[in-house]
Amino acid sequence: MQFDYTNPYHSTRLPVFARNIVSTSHPLAAQAGLRMYWQGGNAVDAAIAAAAALTITEPVSNGLGSDAFCILWDGKELHGLNASGHAPAAWTPAYFHGKYGAHQANPPKRGMDAVTVPGAVASWAALSQRFGKLPFADLMQPAIDIAERGYLLPVVVQQKWAAAAEELHSQPGFAAHFMPRGRAPGVGELFQFPAAARGLRAIAQSGGEAFYRGEIAQALERFSDNHGGSLRASDLAAYQPEWVKPLAQNYRGYTLHEIPPNGQGIAALIALGILGHFDMAGLARDGVDSQHVQIEAMKLAFADVYRYIADPRSMQVQTEQLLDPQYLAQRARLINLHQAQDFGAGNPVKGGTVYLTAADENGMMVSFIQSNYMGFGSGCVEPQFGISLQNRGHGFSTQANAANTANLVAPGKKPFHTIIPAFLTQDGQPVMSFGVMGANMQPQGHVQTLVRMLDYGQNPQAACDAPRWRFNTGLAINVESGMDPATVQGLAARGHQMEVINDSYQDFGAGQFIWRAGDPATEGYIAASDARRDGLVAGM
Repeated sequence: MQFDYTNPYHSTRLPVFARNIVSTSHPLAAQAGLRMYWQGGNAVDAAIAAAAALTITEPVSNGLGSDAFCILWDGKELHGLNASGHAPAAWTPAYFHGKYGAHQANPPKRGMDAVTVPGAVASWAALSQRFGKLPFADLMQPAIDIAERGYLLPVVVQQKWAAAAEELHSQPGFAAHFMPRGRAPGVGELFQFPAAARGLRAIAQSGGEAFYRGEIAQALERFSDNHGGSLRASDLAAYQPEWVKPLAQNYRGYTLHEIPPNGQGIAALIALGILGHFDMAGLARDGVDSQHVQIEAMKLAFADVYRYIADPRSMQVQTEQLLDPQYLAQRARLINLHQAQDFGAGNPVKGGTVYLTAADENGMMVSFIQSNYMGFGSGCVEPQFGISLQNRGHGFSTQANAANTANLVAPGKKPFHTIIPAFLTQDGQPVMSFGVMGANMQPQGHVQTLVRMLDYGQNPQAACDAPRWRFNTGLAINVESGMDPATVQGLAARGHQMEVINDSYQDFGAGQFIWRAGDPATEGYIAASDARRDGLVAGM
């Protein structure tokens, strides 16, 4: 029987309740996390095992050469981890202009000159060392098993895999590893990744050291040198993830926490700070007024983010200035309730990513995200250890006259980053670990789902399932095909340039949510997984 794998009907998932729980965008990754709970591990162990498994089961979105970020509640306080990588020592504007011409505005989208130092493996090691219970090698075992035995491709991952293969087949290592039969694998077809299993074993046996100061680092330097890149083992050896204090914004009696720059999480905080000046609960939940105000607030946030956010060592303004209540009130007054606008940046100066979340019965909650950036990242795959490398370097500018000069490429500098985990607290206590994947959709997804939960009382799964919009540039927005036609028409009447999109994965992100119901030991958690991907909530 040859099935039609498209589903013409709206599918609503139900929230899952458990005391130890993990929510990911692929079932095998969720089961990898659950396996750690059965072995006596905690939420950090579950999250790391799930993250490692996702590098195999969803390689379109992430790999062993990814970057990562995490916000973690350890049972007493909140911690942030920035594991985004820095530029190789050779990277300067002159380096790129000499290779690609003075007109080149950014590092290339694909190839080795798009690759910054990967940080994901370092994040796993740092989290395990500080908060884990199980031996680090145990956390890698489910991913090793999956890579060696193989797995059958699910529908959504296969669709994105096939779409990327035509563009990337000529990148070094891509076809050999991701087109094993001369094409992308089909739905339900077996995919094995023995090279990545070797990489995972080396990472497991060395606690991650092989990646940054051992045999994998040496292999990456050889691979880079053979394919025109400048990544060196010395760049890898110089890398350390950074523990950071999350930023915060109050909203409706709760507090949203995001990782500080070089990431875009502050966009969600700015937008919520603006929305706090409007009676959102007094507007119809799915009506045009509510959606219009949220879109305009998001536009204002992005105008500042794209102008000012970069590696914090290069920023022209402080995050406190962008989140200043008086400044946000001033920005809120710019919103016209009846007309869409194209906003510029303000003056705050006075004078396709995987997301997963895990929580355990002792109260530990983990919000974790890792990504190769654009589908399959750089497209480059180191052959000996199966390291699929990100393309985060494309986020730099190579021209000093760019709108955000703080993001100009330089040795050892971190580029502007899109991936952002999120965390919600109330009165200093944990409420929800969550995230929504998808480039600049991520802060937009944070805002839309939080408004639905905090202003309209929707449960996490319903808020996740609800149709979304996505702001692009100027007056242009995309809306999901499931949005109420009257709302779509109403937004168009206010000047929004609308495009209705059927591809939810590509344009509207996908989320995972864990809401703490009360005492974790007795009341547990309420978890949701987005139907826009192949995900699963697993609990015990």
